[in-house]
Amino acid sequence: MLRRELPLQASAGRVIRLAEGRIAPGPDGDLLQPMQPWTTAMQPICYWNDEPVALSLEAAAGEGWLDGRGWLAALPESRFALLSTVLQVGAWLRDHRFCGRCGAPAERLGAEFAMHCHGCGHRNYPRISPCIITLVTHGDALLLARSPRFPPRRYSTLAGFIEPGESAEEAVRREVFEEVGLQVGRIRYFRSQAWPFPHSLMLGFFAEAASRRIRIDGVEIADAAWYSPRRLPSLPPLYSISRALIETHLGEVAAR
Repeated sequence: MLRRELPLQASAGRVIRLAEGRIAPGPDGDLLQPMQPWTTAMQPICYWNDEPVALSLEAAAGEGWLDGRGWLAALPESRFALLSTVLQVGAWLRDHRFCGRCGAPAERLGAEFAMHCHGCGHRNYPRISPCIITLVTHGDALLLARSPRFPPRRYSTLAGFIEPGESAEEAVRREVFEEVGLQVGRIRYFRSQAWPFPHSLMLGFFAEAASRRIRIDGVEIADAAWYSPRRLPSLPPLYSISRALIETHLGEVAAR
């Protein structure tokens, strides 16, 4: 499906139009616009089904343009890598037009995702922020929590950014303790997922709690509780790694 090679020799191809974090639907309701000539302002992105794809950053979103979460809910999972790439590269192009070291204008390079400053030589690349996302369990029970930013009644797994000098496993233990006051024992890696809101890489883990005594921080976490697999709250959307963690645990419990 997606080939991570910049189509540098292409002068025409498919286009994805992005503005203000929203993407224009194509004629068939997909992300991709029809084959068309490319302008020098467009950013080559990849090949999709062997067709070259470029990103067109535009000044304002039009009517009917969907944000990233809207597209995730509307598209099959096979489109996730393409959508994530476009949103993350678009955010990088928008936010790094000037050098972070000396403030001079930065120039986009053609051969790679890179912005170069001719003033001081600094070069920057798309930002990727590693995060951990963890389903804490105690036997069959799941610990699920609510952020103040969540839709009403939705509960999810715990998550947080990895700090400088910290391993992913250390981040799991720290975040769980900070957010719900629990010590965890065995930690098991699950898988990762690019999360383009705006530039995270989610590293999924399972963690076994040493007890069920919760103490929420009241800031990042508004509420948390233990849930039985037979009685669950409103869960995260199916396209998220948090939901995949939950569904994997439920499947393991059912198989026992």
